[in-house]
Amino acid sequence: MAKKIIYATGKRKTAVARVWLTPGTGKIEVNGKDLDGWLGGLEVLKMKVTQPIVATKQTTSVDIKATTIGGGISGQAEALRHGISKALCVFEPSFRETIKPLGLLTRDSRVVERKKYGKRKARRSPQFSKR
Repeated sequence: MAKKIIYATGKRKTAVARVWLTPGTGKIEVNGKDLDGWLGGLEVLKMKVTQPIVATKQTTSVDIKATTIGGGISGQAEALRHGISKALCVFEPSFRETIKPLGLLTRDSRVVERKKYGKRKARRSPQFSKR
């Protein structure tokens, strides 16, 4: 019997993570590197990425292969967390009861507001001078 491969997409800000989840031993590979190599010493981001796996107690039973593009390292990590959460819900529908209350299935739709003309940034006006 062939391995069951599950695909999911996670998004955050301008970052997109494509996630492939398979039954396995607990390896996480992102952009061709293991999780430690991809994130370096950023422990907070590692915890964010592994949050859905730890919450569903699947740390040693699923392998994750992912590619991330766009945005910065933090946005990519949160996009990866979103993708892993969606993939776990397809892998085992009963995990939804665990993941949903943690807010991991909701796509965080906040993005940077565009700059307007006559302003320095999106809302910051130039300094006013009376004289």
